[in-house]
Amino acid sequence: MKITIETSRVVKPTYANGNVPSTNNHVRLSVFDKVTYSTHIAVIYAFNPPTPSNIAIEKGLSKVLSEYREWAGRLGEDKEGNLVVFLNDQGVRFVEATSDSKLRNVLPSKPTKEIQSLHPSLYGIEELVQVQLTRFACGSLVVGFTAHHQVADGHATSNFLVAWGLATRDLSVDPIPLRTRDTLFKPRDLPLIQYDHRKIEYANNKYTKHMTISDNESNEEEIVIHKVHFTNEFINKLRAKASIGLSKPYSRFEITLAHLWRVITKARGLHGHEMTQIRISVNGRMRLNPKVPNEYFGNLVLWAFPRSKVRDLINRPLRYAAELIRAEVAKVNDTYFKSFIDFASSDIISKEGLISTAVMDESILSPDLEVDSWLTFPFYDLDFGTGSPYYFMPTYFATEGMLFLLPSYLGDGSIDAIVPLFNDNLDTFKMCCYNLD
Repeated sequence: MKITIETSRVVKPTYANGNVPSTNNHVRLSVFDKVTYSTHIAVIYAFNPPTPSNIAIEKGLSKVLSEYREWAGRLGEDKEGNLVVFLNDQGVRFVEATSDSKLRNVLPSKPTKEIQSLHPSLYGIEELVQVQLTRFACGSLVVGFTAHHQVADGHATSNFLVAWGLATRDLSVDPIPLRTRDTLFKPRDLPLIQYDHRKIEYANNKYTKHMTISDNESNEEEIVIHKVHFTNEFINKLRAKASIGLSKPYSRFEITLAHLWRVITKARGLHGHEMTQIRISVNGRMRLNPKVPNEYFGNLVLWAFPRSKVRDLINRPLRYAAELIRAEVAKVNDTYFKSFIDFASSDIISKEGLISTAVMDESILSPDLEVDSWLTFPFYDLDFGTGSPYYFMPTYFATEGMLFLLPSYLGDGSIDAIVPLFNDNLDTFKMCCYNLD
């Protein structure tokens, strides 16, 4: 895939009626911003022709940044050493690129190293958002989008993307983002820390694994990114079988993840006495009491960690794995979130030198898994004026055991799973992945 970069510039917010706010303010990161991944995340969108002009998309971006000012700012520290976003309107990176190829001839069906040329680099950058528009000879458009995770989680970022489409179409941004991250999550007057957050969201840095660049590169050669498509019919069969007698059947997410957990564990050939767990993101918006509005802009995610011995996971029915997932996710409730707020707002983290366990510098997660579920994000609602994307996917990320669950572009309830595996485990995975047992 040969991509030619034509232009690269900074796009800054445009304010209606000349109402330009101060650029000397900043907003502190919340406890949820600080505990999450300190990295850029990239996604790729593909649009069929006809598509809007680059000028129109850039204009829409400039307009929507006036409502989402954090994206146009910069991360840093205030005078007290607090992590903040400076609302300085320094702007986002906007890249225009072209290709002489027809998109259907070069766009892979799953993340590969080649698609990294469709978005700006994720490393060594100061901008909090980057956009690359790549025009292909057939008239198709690929939008590569990167965003710094500490500014917003997937839910908030997808709301921004939908708003960008609205602004490009000269429609009002609705709903307006709720930008209260520095005031919304205050500790209680009488803090009540009820869980061992030192060993869940945080850890002593001397026990945290760090892979060197050479380690990552050597492991990457042994890892293959596999994509598996689960039809709605297959998912419903799994649900029906595992949910017999239950008043609340297992969800599409619960059953698909339970199935993948078992299949990947079988494919890895782990010993029966080993423990395996999954790191699952849990959105706190509907779990906190009172509920936090969906338009809240920032991070509001903690994690559940269902665990099992390998022999139990493999030998017991699918329902066993699904119930583990359901039970552990249910524990990350209002009480848990408020306990974390009290813990993370104290001086324990700084005094004990704790660091977040949300890291992305490991190339092997076995015997564990981590899942990013994008099943509820409105990615297909991004419309610049000529229709929704016909395809989207995460960028290439060769971490063994890092799963992505995506709603299929077919729009029929089917699910696409991106599964990075060791090449030696792939054949066994393929043999088991459509087995209903």
